[in-house]
Amino acid sequence: MAVFEELAANGRTEDVVRHLVRVRATRPEAIAEAAAARVRPASLYGPTGRLMVIAADHPARGALRAGADPLAMADRADLLLRLCRALAYPQVNGVLGTADIIEDLLLLGALDGKVVIGSMNRGGLAGSVFEIDDRFTGYDAETIAERGFEGGKMLLRIDPADPATSPTLEACADAVSRLAARRRMAMVEPFLASRVDGTLRNTLTPEAVTRSIAVAAGLGTTSAYTWLKLPVVDDLERVLAASTLPALILGGEVPDDPQATYRRWRRALTLPTVQGLVVGRSLLYPADADVDRALEAAVGLL
Repeated sequence: MAVFEELAANGRTEDVVRHLVRVRATRPEAIAEAAAARVRPASLYGPTGRLMVIAADHPARGALRAGADPLAMADRADLLLRLCRALAYPQVNGVLGTADIIEDLLLLGALDGKVVIGSMNRGGLAGSVFEIDDRFTGYDAETIAERGFEGGKMLLRIDPADPATSPTLEACADAVSRLAARRRMAMVEPFLASRVDGTLRNTLTPEAVTRSIAVAAGLGTTSAYTWLKLPVVDDLERVLAASTLPALILGGEVPDDPQATYRRWRRALTLPTVQGLVVGRSLLYPADADVDRALEAAVGLL
């Protein structure tokens, strides 16, 4: 049984952490070896004909909150356990993360046959005064291709009142072009945003999301490899008509009413551009703490 399967089944995290630390300290080259040996998926689509990705790139931006717990994602062993439980589901055919998390999963043997998306810009730390200037401090296109990963993801928040938006726009456009040149997916997560009492907030009206789609779709020298990662908002059918690019529905915050959220996801999955889900905290840290029930409900939608 693979280490990750043992972890998913038994929840024995202590030995796994010791294993990871020992390998990192004594054989760091094992990470590159694991990436080279990884069995790549035949397609971006899983057995359901959809792409189902678990997102775990929040910690690198200092965003550790899930639900009412401000430090829910701070325990790396616990996060790895939850990720391994999710990846044990055949319908969950991908993961999104920064290098530290992806490399832990590689060393655990959890990524064979899975779509791997490297998170690229994590420099706009949550709550910082420079949050909108979202620097590329994670993966770059060259490393994503070198490691054999399937794509890269970037967050694009657009504040029309903040001139620091423009460097992020330019950097995202460059990343889209560089990924496309290497035939790798560029997953763009766009939002219109503004500061409310000093805190950056995403604007989730249909009009705002439509505008963000229009901007994101036009980034780079080609859109051939661009996918969009989008929230569920009102009037979603009209909103998604703004582009012909493949779209993935994001999970967002832990919902107070999971059933209502599942109904919205189910409706979104009937729309022609929607190709699957990218969900993190909603499934890894559900309000009732029953990760397996949340995962079963989500994969059931596919």
